[in-house]
Amino acid sequence: MKVLVLGGTVFVGRHIVNAALLAGHEVSVFNRGLHDADSPPEVEKLQGDRIGRLDALRGRRWDIAIDTSGYVPSRVRMSAMLLSDQVEHYTFISTASVYRDTSMPGVDENHAVSAMTEAQLREAERIEPQGEIVANAYGHMYGPLKALCEREVEQCMPGRALNVRPGLIVGPFDYSDRFTYWPVRVAKGGEVLAPGRPHRQVQLIDVRDLVEWILRMAEARRVGTYNAAGPDYLLTMEALLNECRSVIGSEARLVWIADRFALDAGLAPWTEAPLWIPEEAALHRFFLSLNCRKALAEGLLFRPLAETIRDTFEWHSARANLSSLRAGVDAIREKEIIQPWKAQNG
Repeated sequence: MKVLVLGGTVFVGRHIVNAALLAGHEVSVFNRGLHDADSPPEVEKLQGDRIGRLDALRGRRWDIAIDTSGYVPSRVRMSAMLLSDQVEHYTFISTASVYRDTSMPGVDENHAVSAMTEAQLREAERIEPQGEIVANAYGHMYGPLKALCEREVEQCMPGRALNVRPGLIVGPFDYSDRFTYWPVRVAKGGEVLAPGRPHRQVQLIDVRDLVEWILRMAEARRVGTYNAAGPDYLLTMEALLNECRSVIGSEARLVWIADRFALDAGLAPWTEAPLWIPEEAALHRFFLSLNCRKALAEGLLFRPLAETIRDTFEWHSARANLSSLRAGVDAIREKEIIQPWKAQNG
């Protein structure tokens, strides 16, 4: 089968390419060519961009297209319209951030998505992201933009589109470091700042589980919208960090700090404390408690958490700059928050 990947060289896209090659498919990637050196030699490389340089896609045919790099609806529309007569099936990688309100657990695919104004849309059109973490460039507009992109795909590919809404995607080559921080920090030992309730639910999905499922769904020409997060049991933050300790063999000591104290100390959710959503953040308190039964019924599977932790930690350990993480609190700040908490709470 012939597979076209829009993007295909960084995190999710690179794993899709590898999974498709392993399955015996012919793979083409369309991107700006900034990371082509990282692509396997058997991959066909097509250069262009989503702003209008789409000539490399014209006059070609693929069985399936998988869009990992769509953020702005007008740009998604251009490529989807062009490909509407050239591919049989189109998968769009969206995000669970599309949901307007996750103040209650168990949000499913029928939940309302966020909207944006025309002025915000015009502002987004002018943004030219730099670096790998493209989502950050759009800030609070990221979720609404993805919702509009989903609609464009559906309109261009009626009855042939699969929209996937992952939660937190983790694993090797995750450039955000939002999960990587935790096994790396636990491995250093000592007192580890752990904000929030130990038994609060968290969700994540290993990128390899996600792309293998997406590829199976695309091969079967499955359509519709699916949440994609895991595992298929209730995972708590405490269980996650304890598993990090077990896998790595660390004697790190977890210091659980209440939401309000951490917030008053200036600890930033997600950036300094990945996977932490303060419970007073009413609108998105249960972002990490999505209903994924629809995807589970379609065969979404999860590898053991220990495997994800081990592989992510080993990948990080082989990186060129081990001291540089894009997420997590630095050691000095961590102590400055832990010490007064312990003095106050014994």
